[in-house]
Amino acid sequence: MQPQRIHHLLEDRAARTPDAVFLYESGGATTTYGALQAMVETAANDLLAAGVRPTDRVVLVAENCAAHIALLLACSRVGAWSCGVNARMSPGEIAAIVERADARLCCFTTDASEAARAHAQRASAAVATLPGVMFTAARAEARPESDPALADAAAIIFTSGTSGTPKGVMVSHRGLLHFGRVSAAVRALGAHDRVYAFLPMTHIFGIGTVLMAALTGGAALVLRGSFSPADMLEALAHGQVSNLLGPPTMYARLLAHIEAQQLTPRFPDLRYVYTGSAPLDPALKQRVEQLFGQPLHYGYGLSEYAGSVFLTRTEAPRADTSAGYVVEGGEGRIVTAGGAEAAPGDTGEIWLRGPGLMLGYFRDAAATAQVMRPGGWYATGDLGRFDPDGALFVVGRLKEMIIRSGFNVYPAEVEAVIGRFAGVHLCAVVGVPEADGNEQIVAFVELNLGAALDETALRAHLVEHLSPYKRPARIEVIDAMPTTANGKLLKRELQARARVS
Repeated sequence: MQPQRIHHLLEDRAARTPDAVFLYESGGATTTYGALQAMVETAANDLLAAGVRPTDRVVLVAENCAAHIALLLACSRVGAWSCGVNARMSPGEIAAIVERADARLCCFTTDASEAARAHAQRASAAVATLPGVMFTAARAEARPESDPALADAAAIIFTSGTSGTPKGVMVSHRGLLHFGRVSAAVRALGAHDRVYAFLPMTHIFGIGTVLMAALTGGAALVLRGSFSPADMLEALAHGQVSNLLGPPTMYARLLAHIEAQQLTPRFPDLRYVYTGSAPLDPALKQRVEQLFGQPLHYGYGLSEYAGSVFLTRTEAPRADTSAGYVVEGGEGRIVTAGGAEAAPGDTGEIWLRGPGLMLGYFRDAAATAQVMRPGGWYATGDLGRFDPDGALFVVGRLKEMIIRSGFNVYPAEVEAVIGRFAGVHLCAVVGVPEADGNEQIVAFVELNLGAALDETALRAHLVEHLSPYKRPARIEVIDAMPTTANGKLLKRELQARARVS
C-alpha cells in the first residue's frame, strides 16, 4: 500500500527494519528507525496534549537533529502543518512568521541548538515529554483551516525572502512523497547509503531531497545542524558518506577550506555529488569535478514545487551547466513575454506543472493568483531556455534581468565570465537603476584566499568575452557573499550595497 502521509514513510521503515540506524549525529550518537518512530509517537502525544488540532500550524524553531525530524513527522501524524523556522533567525523574524502562520504552538529543539534554547527561554516555554524539546502556546485565537481544497497540506515552508517578504508555501503530502520517490530513484538510494545532511530541514532542499528521499530509499543520514567544511571532510573520509548534496556556495566554501589548509581530501565511499537551489557557475562545476573525480549533478527546483522538477541523469552526465531533464510526473514550458511558447534556444519564463506543485500561498489569494496561470501552470519568475534535446538551462531571475542600452543582460552570463578569471572565488552581478531609466551593472567579487584583484586584467578579460553593454560599470571586492541559512545568495543585500556605494 502506497503511503498517503509523510509519516507513513517512517512507519513502514520502522516496521520492516526497526534496528537499522537512520541518523548518525555529532558526537557519535545514533538513532534507529524504531527509536525515531518511538520519538514521533511521544511528540504526537505532546502535540495533542497541547491542544493541537488537524490543520493547526505548529512552528518548529529548530536546527537539524533527531527531535526536529520527530516533530516534523509528528505534525503529519496528528494532521497539523509544520512550519519550520531556522533557530538562528532573530526573535522579530520568528514572531513575524508565527503571526503570518497563525500558529497555535511553537516548539524549540533546545538540546541541539543554543539559539533555539534562547528563543525558548525568551518565550517562557515548558519542557515537553520528548527529550530535548520545549514548547509554548503561540496564538490563542489561531483557527484551523477549513478549506477542503487544502486537505492534503503537509507543511508551510516560508520562502527565504531573497528578493522580498517571505511567503508561506503550502506543500502537500502528495508532492513530498512524489519527490521522495523521484529523488531516491534517480540516486538509486538504498540501505547501503549514507547522506551527509547539513541542509536545514526548515527548507525544501533539506525536507525533500534529503529527508524524504532517504526515508523512501531506506538510506541513513549523517545529520548535522550546520555546515562545517572540516566536519564534512571528516565524514567523507571516515563516515562512509556516499551522497553529498548542497548549494553551489557550499562547494565554494569547501574548496576554499581545502586550499587554505592545503589538504588532500579522501572520500572512499562517495558516489553521488549534487548541487541545486542556485545558478551553477561553469568554473565552479569544473573545480568540484576535478576535486571529486566524478560528475557534479545539478537540478532545478523550488519550494513551490516540493523539490526538483529537472535533474541531470546519472547515466549521462553533462559537461555543461544544464539542470537536466524534467522528472517523472513533472512538466515544464518556456514562455515568452508575449505569452507564446518559446522556440528551443530562446529565453523566456519557466512555467511548471505536476504533482509537486504547491497548494498556494497560505491565506494569500492575491499572491497565489499572481503566479498561477490557466491550465494549472505555475509561473516561476525564473528565466530559462531549452536545448533541442529538452535539457533546461536556467538563465536567471526575471526580476534580476538587467536592461542596459535597450538590451537584456542576464546576470548569470556575466557571472560565468567573471568566474573564469584567475583568483575569483565567487561573484554576483546586480543592476542598479540610473536617473535616465537605464541600469548600471555592478559586479561583486569574492576572491580566493590570499588573492588580489587585478582589475585592469579582469576588464581586459571582460572585453574579450562580453559585448560592451554586458560589461560591469563597477567591480567591487567583498569579503564574503551574503547568503541564507540554506546557502542561497541574497542579491537584495548586494543591490542595497550597490545603491549606496
